[in-house]
Amino acid sequence: MAKAAVLICQGCDIGSSLDVDALERVARGCEGVASVRSLPFLCDEPGGKAVDQALVPGLSSLVIAGCSARFHAPTFTRAGCHTERVSLRELVVYSHQPKHEDTQMLAEDMLRMGIARATQVQPAEPQPLSVERTVLVVGGGPSGLAAARGAARAGYAVVLVEREPELGGWLRTWQRTLPSRAPYRELEESRLQGLLDEIEKHPAITVHRNARLLRVSGQPGQFEVLLKSGEREIATKVGAIVQATGWQPYPASKLAHLGYGRSPDVVSNVEFERVLASGTVKRPSDGRPARRIAFVQCAGSRDRNHLAYCSTVCCRVTLKQALWARELDPACESYVLAKDIRTLGLHEDFYRRAQEDPGIFISKGEVTEVEPTATGVLVRMSTSQLGDAVELEADLVVLATGMVPVSADGPAIRALKDARASLAKGEGDLPALQASIARLQPHEGTDILALSYRQGPDLPVLEYGFPDSHFICFPYETRRTGIYAAGCLRAPGDLESCRADGEGAALKAIQAIEHSAAGEAMHPRWGDVSPPTFNLQRCTQCKRCTEECPFGTLDEDEKCTPKPNSARCRRCGICLGACPERIISYADYSVDMVVRMIKAIEVPDEFEEKPRILMLLCENDAYPALELAGFHRQRYSSYVRAIPVRCLGAINVVWLSDALGRGFDGILLLGCKPGTETQCHYTRGSDLMATRSENVKQKLKQMALEEQRVRIEHVALSDYLTLPGLIDGFVKQIEALGPNPFKGS
Repeated sequence: MAKAAVLICQGCDIGSSLDVDALERVARGCEGVASVRSLPFLCDEPGGKAVDQALVPGLSSLVIAGCSARFHAPTFTRAGCHTERVSLRELVVYSHQPKHEDTQMLAEDMLRMGIARATQVQPAEPQPLSVERTVLVVGGGPSGLAAARGAARAGYAVVLVEREPELGGWLRTWQRTLPSRAPYRELEESRLQGLLDEIEKHPAITVHRNARLLRVSGQPGQFEVLLKSGEREIATKVGAIVQATGWQPYPASKLAHLGYGRSPDVVSNVEFERVLASGTVKRPSDGRPARRIAFVQCAGSRDRNHLAYCSTVCCRVTLKQALWARELDPACESYVLAKDIRTLGLHEDFYRRAQEDPGIFISKGEVTEVEPTATGVLVRMSTSQLGDAVELEADLVVLATGMVPVSADGPAIRALKDARASLAKGEGDLPALQASIARLQPHEGTDILALSYRQGPDLPVLEYGFPDSHFICFPYETRRTGIYAAGCLRAPGDLESCRADGEGAALKAIQAIEHSAAGEAMHPRWGDVSPPTFNLQRCTQCKRCTEECPFGTLDEDEKCTPKPNSARCRRCGICLGACPERIISYADYSVDMVVRMIKAIEVPDEFEEKPRILMLLCENDAYPALELAGFHRQRYSSYVRAIPVRCLGAINVVWLSDALGRGFDGILLLGCKPGTETQCHYTRGSDLMATRSENVKQKLKQMALEEQRVRIEHVALSDYLTLPGLIDGFVKQIEALGPNPFKGS
């Protein structure tokens, strides 16, 4: 067992609200405590000296009982020594009645829990890797080119793989682009050639055209890549990957109600770009000049039947094309028919430039029908500024279709492979397998990255094909560590945002390489040097860890035994929560550690006055929200005891059964909101806990306890003002249920 020194701060009302002498006695009575001391303040110079004096040989942990770990972190950090912070200020003094028996009991339990954890933390040394300081960029469009250039300028080698014979992507077909600099009013000529020249001449960049990936294996810092370029197979090693495979237009063929396919004079915005590039604006049907052009905005976009999202750039592209058409033929009239015009930021000046053109007419409304006529195309629009219904006869109709990412659904491809294998072996439900194969058939042959991962050959994606990630806090991230999405694969955008995206993803790739070299984890536990360890002798090959890991960290051998890849691991602990045999642990997070923290809490026998409720809170949102509630002096029940966990998905059911068996009257699990809009830092933790809740219900049934004794709630950091009410409501529910029958047993 590790040895710990305990220092108790009396500042910030702690000394005047609690019996500090009693806290010292509690600390001295805990196993593994080498010394105990209290001071008026720990964050001043005398306090700093006291911390240094506590660091005697053989000491492995410091327990600082005072304010939250979100304050004064550098003050209490010492090399080679774990620092455990016990938040007496926010979670006890600021949020509960001072000099009250229940508040004192809460403080003593908090201190016991902190000491229990500190004495269980094992020393962790970084496990540096020998890494390849090379970035693989998949896709040679604007984002991929920017990523390659950015990484090369930073001093890293680059392997650029492009499936087409030429680099440039869609930019090759664009003669004019949106304004990228002040005053954001005039169209610009394409600057592709200068970028291509730099890429071609840079000695650190190797370009493979007509190429595709055949296999990618390994982990960040040590990816092994096999690609095919023309007829040659080439093997190489890279440290990180940027996927910038771009976008494709939403199929206009699905928009027959807007006239596409029913008249040659109804074209998509991509097709109209080629018309403009020809230098004349003519109708495809008869070659006559198109003097009246109707631009239909959101053609299939912001529509649940097609694309539910906005592609952000279509409105500006329409304004560009309207101005360009007027430039080619001043007699041309452009009618922009839109629900809204969205021109973000400084591009509002570009919108104003179009409004000032006397030949461009912008009307707000929704196009309901496009019908071919003998002389042109008739457009009907409702809820217009001009009246309830408007008809416009046009020579040419341009549909502003949205952007769809060029991606592949790795888990779906894997599921298709598994279903076919089961069908071949005659295993499982035959009709269900056949139905799954039919549903997954469209994914066959779509793989891009060709990952040799247990969870599939490509990135997990969301409903519309964008890679799944915690997109707000960690842009460019995906659910495959060391592989980053950039450009319109990540989110629709214009040329400048794609360039910035490529450079940002290149920086993330460089971070991944250097963190792997140092043996450190990537977000959100930056710098964590303790990957999980597996006691494989007790493994039952249940595959829960390999299937539930959100990041594809674990592969499997032929017997389905997990094969760890430490550099892929984000240290989320979800594998620990999934494992029924408790064979997975971290140096500073283990099943036994949390069990000891639960056992450190004193559970009174008398329920009528002092029920006990355990709270397990996600360390990323819920626990900070609780501390923030305390910081704002929000009061809540003193009967609850809070333990932070890495994620809701990192909760092992044994903790719940142990707590209930010891007499806890209720358990409240607090984590991030589940679903596609989740802000779970590990993307799937809350969803997994919702699935595992059935196991929790089964455990309660086995113990003959009410289901209401365990509740899962979803809390964002911004919910700190409502969180105390949620806690008090659960306490009242438990009080109404009565005491846990295991209390006192």
